[in-house]
Amino acid sequence: MTHPLARRLGLVDAVVIGVGSMVGAGVFASFAPASAVAGAGLLIGLAIAALVAFCNATSSAQLAAQYPTSGGTYVYGRERLGEWPGFVAGWSFVIGKTASSAAMALVFAAYVAPAGYTKVVAALAVVALTAVNYFGITRTALLTKILVAAVLTVLVVGVVVGLTGSSGPPVGGLAEFTEKGWYGILQSAGLLFFAFAGYARIATLGEEVTRPERTIPRAIVSALGIALVVYTVVALTLLSVLGPDLLASSTAPLVDLVVASGHSWASPVMRVGAGLAALGALLALIAGIGRTSLAMARHDDLPSYLTAVHPRYSVPHRAEITLAAIVCILVLLVDLRNAIGFSSFGVLLYYLVANLSARTQGPENRRYPKVLQIIGSIGCVVLIATLPASSIVVGTVVVVLGVLYRLVRVRQLFT
Repeated sequence: MTHPLARRLGLVDAVVIGVGSMVGAGVFASFAPASAVAGAGLLIGLAIAALVAFCNATSSAQLAAQYPTSGGTYVYGRERLGEWPGFVAGWSFVIGKTASSAAMALVFAAYVAPAGYTKVVAALAVVALTAVNYFGITRTALLTKILVAAVLTVLVVGVVVGLTGSSGPPVGGLAEFTEKGWYGILQSAGLLFFAFAGYARIATLGEEVTRPERTIPRAIVSALGIALVVYTVVALTLLSVLGPDLLASSTAPLVDLVVASGHSWASPVMRVGAGLAALGALLALIAGIGRTSLAMARHDDLPSYLTAVHPRYSVPHRAEITLAAIVCILVLLVDLRNAIGFSSFGVLLYYLVANLSARTQGPENRRYPKVLQIIGSIGCVVLIATLPASSIVVGTVVVVLGVLYRLVRVRQLFT
């Protein structure tokens, strides 16, 4: 018999987990590649990504209120559209976010580890955060609060220091925002969407939130709003101090920000902040993937071994331990710090299913107008199409492999 998870998270816990997921991944990883393809137009790309994310967030919130269980869009897709759309969403999430977990672990280690020990430190970070998750979701929420507070403090320091120092080349008029073309702007929106994907973690924790029909919708929209404000302030500061060209070539934008402004003393502070942000994202990723894997295993889309819930700590411990082992192997063998495009492909496909699912809900469960789900669906398709070709190819191959895996598994279950 599969044990249910315990409802222990309140509104503040859920909001913090969402903010920790988004801010950790976005501020320190997305702006440089977005600037490389769009220049100053990344601000327009950020607005487009935020619009699509808002539409997706309202769909997720509406669905989570009706289906307050673990699994997020995997469950919603199964319930509203059928087993196959649900599987594609769940598979895309688990595989894409597993790669993201390895990427965040490596980003953390790149900022804080001594030379030559990056991969070992990354693997140790995965083990440590898995241990935190193992001992209960309340421990996860507490550590996330600490990490989010520290990261936001560091970002405030970076912005203040950056704006009070010397400035870079000023950004011109509308022509400079669009000089790399609208294709580049849309591509930057697809890359920046990676930074907004964290609110999915709130929905995947639906079985552990108190009063989920009220808490989850409020938490999703609140976390998204907080993250958007943070991203806008940081993006404007980076562009005003570094300029689009220097930002595009930067491997550590917040560090380069304080150095360029003449305050190199703050460089170690930015590095510590980047490391903590990556840890916060990794912590939430482990929690979210574990719950989605649990839901998929409950429906025989992943091995039933993963359905176990710890009788004392109420966590999917086998799923989390298995995930940790896979991520450790990845960080030791492959450098996935540039997995943003691939992760964006999987997440956009995941939210496409969410929007299509929400559009089928009846009036009694509808909280937002259908036009938002239509805009969200179109936005997901457009952003997928404008991602780098390599990301689209790799993402498509991963989805096809997932479909083949499920075909084999279904045949085994019915023979």
